[in-house]
Amino acid sequence: MNKQDYWGSAALNSLHFSRSASAHLGQASESSESGPVRVLHIITGLQTGGAGMMLYKLLAHMDRRRFSNSVISLIEPGAVGPMLESLNIPVTTLGMKPSVASPISIAALAHHIRQSKPDLIQTWMYHSDLLGGIAGALSGHVPVVWNIRRGSLNKDVTKPATRWVARACALLASNLPCRIVCCSEAAATRHAEFGYPRKRITIIPNGFDLDSFRPEAEARNEIRDEFGIPRDALVIGLVARFHPTKGHANFLKAAGLLLDRCPDVHFVLCGNGVSWNNLALAQSVEAAGTSARFHFEGRRDDIRRIMAAVDIATSSSIVEGFPNAVGEAMACAKPCVVTDVGDCAYLVGDTGIVVPPSRPDMLADAWMNLIEAGAAERDRRGAAARLRVEEQFSIDAIAGRYQDLYGEVLKLCVA
Repeated sequence: MNKQDYWGSAALNSLHFSRSASAHLGQASESSESGPVRVLHIITGLQTGGAGMMLYKLLAHMDRRRFSNSVISLIEPGAVGPMLESLNIPVTTLGMKPSVASPISIAALAHHIRQSKPDLIQTWMYHSDLLGGIAGALSGHVPVVWNIRRGSLNKDVTKPATRWVARACALLASNLPCRIVCCSEAAATRHAEFGYPRKRITIIPNGFDLDSFRPEAEARNEIRDEFGIPRDALVIGLVARFHPTKGHANFLKAAGLLLDRCPDVHFVLCGNGVSWNNLALAQSVEAAGTSARFHFEGRRDDIRRIMAAVDIATSSSIVEGFPNAVGEAMACAKPCVVTDVGDCAYLVGDTGIVVPPSRPDMLADAWMNLIEAGAAERDRRGAAARLRVEEQFSIDAIAGRYQDLYGEVLKLCVA
């Protein structure tokens, strides 16, 4: 049986684990006198992507007097694992192979759940949603909250195996999870169209740490000196892992168009797979004779300094949910140019410029508009961007919304 057939059969064979609110056996509530609510988070992996970093930020800002968190990574943990452990949050690794699951994997997960005895399970991303939902049902009907991070399941940019898992989740979404968190309105709409029950979906956007991501005047020159960029050069930044959905090809085409008009602009790109060893990137700029203007810096642990150093931040994605990189740039008081995908336009509001996806000409024009507007206008937009994050997307406020949701779910389960 191939993995697609396995996921389909696992979904269909698990329908008998249907759990209405009255069938939940969890006996915990936020007001429990036995101690804080035990929340077990199950995530596919702990790389420094959107889901892993949002989990880290959430757990760093939850009220530990009310909630005790632990984490299971289905595959080997990435850089976020040690970060969570530095917060004294237990992290367990099941060591599964990526995109491969078996009844033994589900049994192992169910066994861990029974041993840890959580009051509530929060899963992150499709594979964890499916496995965590089934394992939660096998473990005594522990209430489960799913978390969806993707803004779209477009066939052109989503692997067939991922769509199979998402389809299996859609088939079970009325039975396994109590609630489904989507990080954006766009994600909620697309997944409702895909078959997820809209009445169970709650929208909680990503939150941003305003203490970590903030304006840092000294970072401007420090980063320029490190990368060999003239201190007076204008820098445009893109922070995104190398993946077709992130639109690096679109970004590079737009950069080429802008360099025809502003030959002294520099471009800093960071993220997994974004290096000179990536031939798709390197050959594009070397063939154009513009490699001196591009800085491919790979994965960085100091993204806050990168964001604080650029003059204009960009998202060139063709698919998005609610991008962390854009919110982080806004928190650093940087004007953003984003493509109109997911909730990008909602996130930046009138502080940035929104262009259609896959239109490098319009992306280049938007950059040019901000360049011609001058430093004072960019500073004004940047200050407005940080204020927007402070008022609507601070991590403390978002952590509070998760905590409120967990309280609602637990009250439902003991009603």
